[in-house]
Amino acid sequence: MRTRACGSVLRFPLKDLTLDWYAQVFANEALLEAARNSLLVGIGSATVATGLGLAVSIAVTRFQFRGRVPLLGVAVLPLIVPFIVLAVSLFLLFSFIDVPRSLLTIAAGHTVLAVPFATLILLARLSGMDPALEDAAMDLGATYLTTIRKVMLPLIGPSLLSAWLTCFIVSFDEVAVAIFLAGGDPTFPVFLYSQLRFAQRLPVLIAMAVMLMGVTIALTLTAFRLGRRQP
Repeated sequence: MRTRACGSVLRFPLKDLTLDWYAQVFANEALLEAARNSLLVGIGSATVATGLGLAVSIAVTRFQFRGRVPLLGVAVLPLIVPFIVLAVSLFLLFSFIDVPRSLLTIAAGHTVLAVPFATLILLARLSGMDPALEDAAMDLGATYLTTIRKVMLPLIGPSLLSAWLTCFIVSFDEVAVAIFLAGGDPTFPVFLYSQLRFAQRLPVLIAMAVMLMGVTIALTLTAFRLGRRQP
């Protein structure tokens, strides 16, 4: 394998192809730290967003109350509002209530962005599930929480996992909100964006981006297949 670094200028036709840049990814501590930050933020925001999406979906499909439509509208509103507008709004909100920017503020912002995706995925699944199954469980003495845990969740398990993976992908790849809400610990997209002005670092960043793109595509296909599964 070549040990001499290749040029840092992208040109065609490609010359001096090498895998050295991929090896250097794992030697770049700042790059790996940013990727770890994205992983932590993605896991946290996806988990909270999926829980909120499940709660909204159950409320809308299983209960009759005044305000069902406004509740659903609020849940999917981030899909309509431009990300940059939402980012500025969250930045002003956290500044007003004096919350320092950190990974927690990024996770909060990404949770807001991901809730609509989880809500729509789970709403579609619950709408197609027969409520008589839950009624039968409660007729046999189960509480509604027990019915959710032992009847509903097993039946919507694939869709639940699909919603979680979708929320994770949304968080992991998001940059606009993260730029405004990041503190001293940037996520990978923010780190990548900040390093683009250094030409000598570009090949390593491209190598890392290619690796993450492959992981993102694999997760997207997995989420798509899980979403199509019906128990």
